[in-house]
Amino acid sequence: MIHNPIQIGKKRLENRVVLQPMEGCDCNTDGSPSELTVEKYRKAARSGAALVWFEANAVCPEGRTNPRQMMLTKENLPFFKNLLRQMREIAKKECDIRPIFILQLTHSGRQSIVPMIAYRHTIYEEKRPVTDEKIVTDEYLDTLAAKYAESARLAVEAGFDGVDVKSCHGYLFQELLSAFTRVGKYGGSFENRTRLYLDCFRAVKEAIPSHILLTTRLSVSDMVPKPYGFGTTEQNELDLDEPDRLIGMLLNEGLQLLNVTVGNPYYNPHVNRPYRKGGYVAPESAQTGLARFERIEKHIKEQFPTLPVVGSGLSYYREDLFEQSERQLDKGICDLVGFGRMWLAYPSFYRDYLNGDFNPKQCCLACSKCTELMRAGQISGCAVFHDYYRNLYKEIKK
Repeated sequence: MIHNPIQIGKKRLENRVVLQPMEGCDCNTDGSPSELTVEKYRKAARSGAALVWFEANAVCPEGRTNPRQMMLTKENLPFFKNLLRQMREIAKKECDIRPIFILQLTHSGRQSIVPMIAYRHTIYEEKRPVTDEKIVTDEYLDTLAAKYAESARLAVEAGFDGVDVKSCHGYLFQELLSAFTRVGKYGGSFENRTRLYLDCFRAVKEAIPSHILLTTRLSVSDMVPKPYGFGTTEQNELDLDEPDRLIGMLLNEGLQLLNVTVGNPYYNPHVNRPYRKGGYVAPESAQTGLARFERIEKHIKEQFPTLPVVGSGLSYYREDLFEQSERQLDKGICDLVGFGRMWLAYPSFYRDYLNGDFNPKQCCLACSKCTELMRAGQISGCAVFHDYYRNLYKEIKK
């Protein structure tokens, strides 16, 4: 079933494999793709995957999480056009497919170079203290819908097939979803906490033609206790009532594809990236995290059967990768299977599988050294199987 095509909106995906957005912190300072960025996405084009979900693209300079974060602008638009043209040529020539490319639009909020927070968050601020002056004003938040719309228009001009209005992993929109204690029109009630996300979603919808996919990557639950987390109880158990309401509203606004994730990698990285090995000791087993993903995705499919869902967490499985993917697709847990760390470690994993050359020993070890590089302010990539990133990792460990 993983090889079966699927129709989403006006786009036909030739298989069910999705390369998830993996931020490399490797763009030029103007936000354009560097040589490293281009090489990474050229490898993605050779993968045989039907959907390449581009990494987090900041909609404004102050919303960048690092000085090398991707940021599409009028000035660097030709570089993105050229990259997408190269990728389509490679995919057609080497894999005989036309992959779908989605650009993820984001504002990093609390994780911006200069933090911009929705409210004072006792739990997150244990690791990165801030002051009240970092709380963004309603007036500033009012300006973001126009910035998202402009980024969406540029994405269409660059040649992307879809845009993702991102709300996950503790970034600005996601933090606002748990802004129970914030005063004003962006905090307190459910309507207020979802206001900016929905306003920007609508602005993007109005800015793009009807044939462009309108998508989102959503942290369905932060797995942080209420009132500091969305989609949880005070005891930090899953509570999907508000996520269900939100997904229903997004669907009514034109959502065509939901990319599911969970947790906040700055606080509980084991939740969205179950660990197999490494220096980090997770407070739960990988099996617990993987089961949580399946439970959430199955619940969403039951509640919204017409909404295509991208499943996550699958990079963990290594030699059982395709068996587990087929099982989830067959059981209707998700409609597409997403791989993040996997494609950084082994970009040709799906193409090799098609050709009978799949090598489990090249698969991601689920150690998250790629994330350690990013947290250390370095360019991010697989520090196990690729010399360039391995040497960077050795440097940060000195």
